[in-house]
Amino acid sequence: MNNSSPLFTALTSGDRGALGRAITLMESIHPKDYEAKISLLSSSIPNASSSVRIAVTGAPGVGKSSLIEHIGIMLIEAGHRVAVLAIDPSSERTGGSILGDKTRMPALSRHSNAFIRPSPTSGVLGGVAQMTRESIFLCEAAGYDRIIVETVGIGQSETSVATLSDLVVFVTMSGSGDALQGIKRGIMEVIDLVAVNKSDGENEQLSKNFASELTAALHLLHGSAEPPSVLLTSAATKLGLDGLLEQIESQIKLSVSTGDFSSKRKKQLELWFEQATTHSLTQNLRRVADVSELHSDLLRQVKDGSIHPFVAANLLVSKLLSPLN
Repeated sequence: MNNSSPLFTALTSGDRGALGRAITLMESIHPKDYEAKISLLSSSIPNASSSVRIAVTGAPGVGKSSLIEHIGIMLIEAGHRVAVLAIDPSSERTGGSILGDKTRMPALSRHSNAFIRPSPTSGVLGGVAQMTRESIFLCEAAGYDRIIVETVGIGQSETSVATLSDLVVFVTMSGSGDALQGIKRGIMEVIDLVAVNKSDGENEQLSKNFASELTAALHLLHGSAEPPSVLLTSAATKLGLDGLLEQIESQIKLSVSTGDFSSKRKKQLELWFEQATTHSLTQNLRRVADVSELHSDLLRQVKDGSIHPFVAANLLVSKLLSPLN
């Protein structure tokens, strides 16, 4: 470990307020915070720790938050510390987001071994926020060994959540007769488990029928490979929650035993590096005065139609890299 920043030292000592401030720092786009970010992330190197990263995805209204709250409490009762990173969609017009997940998980948010952090997507596609990976790393450094990422329900582009988690749980529910048609192929290809939620009361038989249809569709999609299991769940009655948690834990244990867990983490670090490189280049546009000025000038020319966007981008990157030539 390198010399730790005071903020990193505080969050690793159990200061939840420090963890919140650290994630806020990661999410900041202000140029003055850039060096502080680097200092914080230099305090420790990410590795394949004993943590498990679980992504929970699905359309709005299927009961993801309620399901996460119950699963989170069950994990805590089993001796784990749970962090929930709940990604809220940002308004394309105002940039604002609701950030209301603590109100949707009241019991879990009050628990001393839980940390819930809502984050805005800030226009980033893929169902996750710009700095979700960094937030996961900070939560793990703070001692949380079960990280749950709740993604926005935005359909096919949500598949990128698989690149930062160990296992993806897709939450859905029975509805109209064409409910199966509303599930995009992309998300079907990256999920590990399916929870047909709200499978209680009047929805019980509808949910069973829908689960059968979904199971058949997954068999067709995956061919000879083993398809994801489909479970009936209900956050209201706690139906199927024990089975869902058992499936999560057993799949993780199998992944670790076969070496897939470690291999997947290494691939994710590689992708993290590539995406962080692009992000760092973008951030440096704001830090280098003459490059920032060129960026503004080229943007004006692009809007005016006097230069092709690709050509403008090439000029900007060439200027940014000119000290290396």
